[in-house]
Amino acid sequence: MGPKVHCAKFLAITACFLLLIVSATSVLGQSDYPAHPINILISYAPGGVVDITTRTLLSKAEKTLGQPFVATNNGAGGATVATAIVATQKPDGYNLLSTASAPLVRIPQYRKVPYSLDDLVPIMQHAATQSGLCVLASSPFKTLKDLVEFARKNPRKVTYSTLGVGSAMHMSMEFIAKQEGITWTHVPYPGSMPSVTALLGGHVTAASTSTEWKPFVLEGRLRLLATHGEKRMKNFPDVPTLKELGYDFYNDSTFLILAPKGTPMPIIKKLEAALHAAYNDPVYQEVLDKIDHVPYYLNAEDTKKFLETAYKLNSTWISDLKMPKEQ
Repeated sequence: MGPKVHCAKFLAITACFLLLIVSATSVLGQSDYPAHPINILISYAPGGVVDITTRTLLSKAEKTLGQPFVATNNGAGGATVATAIVATQKPDGYNLLSTASAPLVRIPQYRKVPYSLDDLVPIMQHAATQSGLCVLASSPFKTLKDLVEFARKNPRKVTYSTLGVGSAMHMSMEFIAKQEGITWTHVPYPGSMPSVTALLGGHVTAASTSTEWKPFVLEGRLRLLATHGEKRMKNFPDVPTLKELGYDFYNDSTFLILAPKGTPMPIIKKLEAALHAAYNDPVYQEVLDKIDHVPYYLNAEDTKKFLETAYKLNSTWISDLKMPKEQ
């Protein structure tokens, strides 16, 4: 046996040995996870419902995991900026995303974004959005029909705020406009709270957004004209849904926590278990009730299936509404 054969055998054995060391190190790293704080980027503005629900979950889950979460907010681009940032992070379980389903299943279908649904791995789904259309209580609009008729007589004069382009709240208004043959002007904001603040300040005619309007409706400063769910809201039983008013549209948005593609499954499962326990905590359920959102838990696998189905549903809506593709 010549020296070349011995050399080849030595290199092969060395390569196998190194591979075993790398594999063992990787497995050990996953079993020790998390070894330091976990970053999570929230894709909407501070103080909004995604922010509130996420931070409540994290405060419970970190007790199970034994490491703190470091949460930051970036509400730019209707949640697409934060989504794009996390999609390119190292898939080691230390950079997560908290978002709604819109930047994954809706916005990429009519705007170019630097990521796709497959670039992120779901960890869990934890809530279904409730939302509605509000005006100032001092306005002359007592019903949605009043607002529609005013818009019919005054094209483009009605302005409405939302938490971002491509949100279900944006699509709901365009759905109404198409069915009624009217034109009104969309004014997007980087989150629900800013969109409500714009209405309170008189900068827009109406706000089509999540339930940050609730305390102001209860105080009598805002009037809720319609809600976007499939059923009436528990705390606003006298307010009709869009479906009841003749518009076959509902808000299918949900809240999710995801990781970059390639994150090891043992880490996904560990995060899922901790976050699921946090979801079941009475404090989290009380928060959902307080903001009038619906508990809606799905594990990692079922969340992936939900997103794939939602993508197809929104494709149909976007096509029917002829929503313009952005270049």
